[in-house]
Amino acid sequence: MPAFEITFALRQGGFSLEVADRSDCHALALFGPSGSGKTSIVEAIAGFRTPDWGMIAVGGRTLFSTADRINLPPRLRRVGYLPQDVLLFPHLDVRGNVLYAKRSGAGPTLDEVIGLLEIDTMLGRRVADLSGGERQRVALARALMSAPELLLLDEPLAAVDLSRRRRILDGLRGLRDRLALPLVYVTHASDEALAVADRVLVLDQGRVVAAGCPEKLL
Repeated sequence: MPAFEITFALRQGGFSLEVADRSDCHALALFGPSGSGKTSIVEAIAGFRTPDWGMIAVGGRTLFSTADRINLPPRLRRVGYLPQDVLLFPHLDVRGNVLYAKRSGAGPTLDEVIGLLEIDTMLGRRVADLSGGERQRVALARALMSAPELLLLDEPLAAVDLSRRRRILDGLRGLRDRLALPLVYVTHASDEALAVADRVLVLDQGRVVAAGCPEKLL
């Protein structure tokens, strides 16, 4: 059974998205220019957009199927989702934001997440005092602490400096393998797709124009 089965069509105003892909990969990268449909795909997987028809299944678990009349609400999909627009709770400090989503399960430990994202020195800081890159790291920590069964990351390191980004990518890949956690990673950066994913979908104007091994396509 494929780890990912993402086959659906979705129309949004004048924009139409069609994707059809089945694979046994552990981490899937969505790569392409702005407006190509990458974010719409992760929002459909998360349950925030409803396709017109199709099927979305991850790890043998069906999240959406028009044929079987299945459309799990977002809260039941057990997804750790980091959108482009990072939203943190301003009334909580960094530690409070990270722990807010903590759930029991096979997820990473707090110390593991703090070390991976290098946020140990900012746990007592207010959200208002964080830079854009720091906010992204805190939001990613919160997503990891939710013990997700699927991780959806939409440009998660866009504002993070290059040297730290490389360290985080190495750690994220190790965490993905240790937890056997399916991952969908949206990026404009080929080096991020190469570092994290073992399969890539290249999108343009709502269509998959290439699919396969990142090393060959990127």
